[in-house]
Amino acid sequence: MGRAAEKYVMQIAVIGAGDCTGSEYGTARKLGELIAGEGAVLICGGLSGVMEAACRGAREKGGITVGILPGTGDGNRYLAITIRTGLGHARNVIVVQSADAVIAVGGKHGTLSEIAIALKAGIPVFGLGSWDIEGVVPCTGPEEAVARALAAAHRSAGSRIGEGGRESP
Repeated sequence: MGRAAEKYVMQIAVIGAGDCTGSEYGTARKLGELIAGEGAVLICGGLSGVMEAACRGAREKGGITVGILPGTGDGNRYLAITIRTGLGHARNVIVVQSADAVIAVGGKHGTLSEIAIALKAGIPVFGLGSWDIEGVVPCTGPEEAVARALAAAHRSAGSRIGEGGRESP
């Protein structure tokens, strides 16, 4: 493997409702653009709303998007990689555990469950108009959320290297 392939690539999850407001859609799309612009992989639940918007922004900037679907369908059209789980809401664990950091945009109870899973697992969570609960770091905009998520992801990934992490030997 070449040197570039050995570099650890951050994986940032963007979570939020499948039915979102226009403002949330715009915010999520901008997040996707910024995540792709930083060379990170965008992880999401693969459906519509916030998930689609984030994927759309990332793909428009040439980024890699991974959708971890609750069922066996195709997910949104902006997915580069589709993982069909057939697990329903249980797939939320996979979405979160696949991420080095999580950004929550708005959201309903499914988003809340992902936030809880992330916090329980020690995965940093950054919020944009999302749940106001202990452990979720509120951010003022997509730029701040992505910058903070990438910084936290870098620290998080560093702690996993050599402990079954994704770094090459």
